[in-house]
Amino acid sequence: MSAPETLAAELARLVAQEQRKSRLPSIAAAVLRDGDIVWDTAVGAADVETKREATTDTQYRLGSITKTFTAAAIMQLRDAGKLDLEDRLDEHVEGAAHTPTLRRLLSHTSGLQRETHDDAWLNKRFASVPELLETFHEAEQTLPPGARFHYSNLAFALLGIVVERVSGESYTDYVEQRLLQPVGLTRTTFEPDENAAKGYLVKPYVEGVWDEAPVETGAWISAGQMWGTVHDLCRWAQFLAEPDEGVLAKRTVEEMRTIQTMDDHARWTVGYGLGLQLFRDGERIMAGHGGSMPGFIATVRVSVGDRVGAAVLTNESTARIGALGSKLVATTVERWPVPPKPWTVEEPPPADVEPVLGLWYMEGAPLVFRWRNATLEAQFTDAAEWEEPAVFERGSDGRWRIVSGWEHGEVLRIEETRLVLSGYPLTREPGVWV
Repeated sequence: MSAPETLAAELARLVAQEQRKSRLPSIAAAVLRDGDIVWDTAVGAADVETKREATTDTQYRLGSITKTFTAAAIMQLRDAGKLDLEDRLDEHVEGAAHTPTLRRLLSHTSGLQRETHDDAWLNKRFASVPELLETFHEAEQTLPPGARFHYSNLAFALLGIVVERVSGESYTDYVEQRLLQPVGLTRTTFEPDENAAKGYLVKPYVEGVWDEAPVETGAWISAGQMWGTVHDLCRWAQFLAEPDEGVLAKRTVEEMRTIQTMDDHARWTVGYGLGLQLFRDGERIMAGHGGSMPGFIATVRVSVGDRVGAAVLTNESTARIGALGSKLVATTVERWPVPPKPWTVEEPPPADVEPVLGLWYMEGAPLVFRWRNATLEAQFTDAAEWEEPAVFERGSDGRWRIVSGWEHGEVLRIEETRLVLSGYPLTREPGVWV
């Protein structure tokens, strides 16, 4: 399905306007709606010298979007029982001089310095893994762990090493075989192909560009090496919204999208989960990531509730395309919203669940237990439409535990005449606690 003509024209106008205003050698963009790529465009030159035009199949460098794949790999290994997010780094990288937990590394709250400690950008050379680890004691602990958000490429270089040590495979092999191939990202690679765009820096006072030299990332590969297309990025955005459970559990991806720390402390417009940036645009929250490498800027974001996402790529070093990504999502939602899924009849609940359903009171506050999507859930009757219900999962001990929504992690105990939720009694009639 393609976007309606008027919407397609407006999206094309927004991208063309950005290309001209920001003087981008080229820009490619695509929009995802309800699981399908419904619109795309490319404007400008992938190679200025040869005048090769960009297409929506042109590869651009993804930069830090690579971190989302590194995070997904760590979460796969966690789900397989091979590591825990509260493990210290030295539990998997023997002798590590700094020992933040894997959760701190994933959420940019480790306090480790931003870049690797070998002046890689000054020397135009990134250390190998053995070199990086041998000199790791020279890295600076810029902040106490957990003090606040502090972006660290070094942290994600270390997470890539963890993937290798725990899986017994090279980082590239693991990501290609466990993520890229299963999700169908055939145009996402660690090295550019012959159709890749060249990277540039636009000259400030004339209508021209400087060539940007390619950068090979060494041990930094898991922080910013990858190349891809807008179509593949939209497919990845769809995975981050509705994952294939055979690749990564839906609950795990929800965990990645759960905020761990706030990046923007002034206006609360950007936060960070586990390897995912979280962007606020008005009342809309989108998950995704930006990327920057010499000659390239990238962004991908998806609004899970709206089931709409966008990817934008350009071959210019200083472009600011994040706002355009949000605008593509917002314009699509406003002009072509995804209709709600139809109500359908479902299988009845287990017999022992039926007596729990219906209206209960927490002192005087009414809440309703219901069976939906083959799960037990509860919500207060005066909750706002955007507030998520508590969703329960039955444990082996007969108790129910909240796995998403309010009071996440707390336990529901079913007794003869009442329920006990998070230690609070629930009764069929309102009344004071006794």
